[in-house]
Amino acid sequence: MNTPDFSKLKAVYINCTLKQSPRQSHTQGLIDVSKNIMKNEGVTVDDIRFIDHDVAFGVQPDMTKEGVAKDEWPILFERIFEADIIIVGTPIWLGEKSSVCQKLIERLYSMSGKTNDKGQYLFYGKVGGCIITGNEDGVKHCAMGILYALQHVGYSIPPQADAGWIGEVGPGPSYLDEVSDAKNNDFTNRNTTFMTYNLLHLANMLKQNKGYSAYGNSREGWDDGTRWSFDNPEYR
Repeated sequence: MNTPDFSKLKAVYINCTLKQSPRQSHTQGLIDVSKNIMKNEGVTVDDIRFIDHDVAFGVQPDMTKEGVAKDEWPILFERIFEADIIIVGTPIWLGEKSSVCQKLIERLYSMSGKTNDKGQYLFYGKVGGCIITGNEDGVKHCAMGILYALQHVGYSIPPQADAGWIGEVGPGPSYLDEVSDAKNNDFTNRNTTFMTYNLLHLANMLKQNKGYSAYGNSREGWDDGTRWSFDNPEYR
């Protein structure tokens, strides 16, 4: 088996915990498992705790142009867009992703109308996944919403693109609490590893192929009248 070279890839982990730095984040604990794999494979890694930044609510690229006093999103977006891979981390609250995670998704959506140099939507050729922690059920439910949102704005989602850890129903230990023994959970460790490598493999393939062909998916081409093999039944 040939060992792939992932050293040209960049990944960004965005922790959507509700806790500002330097408070301990259990979600960060599981993020670090995946991040260490990336680093060991030579990937350049960036790490953002979203709540530490003054990001405005809204669905425009720069909310200061909409009358908001301050918005760090344009600066953060440059870091996010430099990466070939985005991994969104979130805790579960009331069975849902965090409010911070929803804000991140809304701000990613604010950029989705922009296009790349092929006329495709901006996030084409980039890859996304998610990491989720909590004390009760909801990993798959949260992953469903996050991964849908990422693919909707243009990210590509590989197989097994989510990983998570949850404790027993009700109040109890979280991921980094020693009593949980979460770091030795084989299911979580396996899924986190598989997710990480699947993200790397897909990102590597897309990077080597310079993303997707613009045949059939260019917004600029469509607006210019190109229809490829589309046959509108109204004109038959």
